[in-house]
Amino acid sequence: MKIFFLFSALLMPLFTSCSQASRLEPTVSVPKKEQTQVKAEKQLIVIDPGHGGNDLGTHSHSVEEKTLALRTAILTKKYLNEKGYRVILTRGRDVFISLKKRVAIANDTHSQLFVSIHYNGHKNPEAKGVEVFFYEKGRDSRAKRSKQVAECVLSRLVARTRSVSRGVKHGNFHVIRETNMPAILVEGGFVTHPHERSLLKDNKYLDQVARAVAEGVNRFFETTQQTNITRSCNNEEKRPRRDSNARPVA
Repeated sequence: MKIFFLFSALLMPLFTSCSQASRLEPTVSVPKKEQTQVKAEKQLIVIDPGHGGNDLGTHSHSVEEKTLALRTAILTKKYLNEKGYRVILTRGRDVFISLKKRVAIANDTHSQLFVSIHYNGHKNPEAKGVEVFFYEKGRDSRAKRSKQVAECVLSRLVARTRSVSRGVKHGNFHVIRETNMPAILVEGGFVTHPHERSLLKDNKYLDQVARAVAEGVNRFFETTQQTNITRSCNNEEKRPRRDSNARPVA
């Protein structure tokens, strides 16, 4: 019996120390970034609100293109940010930015897409609708991708605004000609058309234009990850062009 108690007394500290060690041993936590795969950052996009400062752009009955373009660009940035894209505005307020500087911002930041936002004007007050320009010359791959994103954006613009489609067109504009990445110029409606001008005064309508641009851009990047993207977004491309565009070559 004495031997049993002596043996128990010798083992008791051992059991106690093991139990305490088990309770005191720190729990090793795996950082969340190691538990799940880190989501890749989406593309960098430059949004270019046309005109600004002393350059009003097209204007009619106190409606100025520079103001509409900036409001739309800020909203577009918001919706692209919500989709995970990184966005740079060439201007975030009413200031003049040269065409050369706008191009430099896009090229120097190595952005993956350039979107210039404008509104249209024409001497004929009946001219109306939305259209998207791309530069079809230069590198074939850039021209092809520019046309594809133009088709995606135009498709969403027509769907959201129910506006007349004037098509996807070649445009020899400085900002889409001199940029290195796929580039488009969006014309969101005519300030010289009475009905469209009344719509453009409403921020809710500009919001629809911005959402459409963001959705079109997102659709473009999603489809370029797939195999067949040639005819993915050009449902609106072949609609008749009812009016000629009055913008001079820039």
